[in-house]
Amino acid sequence: MSTLKERLLTNWHLMRIFRLGIGLMMLVMGFQSKDWMLGLFSTFFLYQAITDTGCCGTRGCSTPPNWKSRNPAETMKETTIEYEEIK
Repeated sequence: MSTLKERLLTNWHLMRIFRLGIGLMMLVMGFQSKDWMLGLFSTFFLYQAITDTGCCGTRGCSTPPNWKSRNPAETMKETTIEYEEIK
């Protein structure tokens, strides 16, 4: 399990920076307009940026990392297709 410091300081990508910008902008706008709902909604984006999660959770929508580690010969054995000719 990674530490909080590692999680905060590493793996910054475009979407994570975008979420942080949107969250900060909404938070400032919420304080300026005294709109507490906008301020609360901004915490959703800030939480996603800080913890590097999305709507599906941490890398919930990505492919599993071990899909390339399979042996291609074993994969072909598992998915052998039998055809039957229909006349």
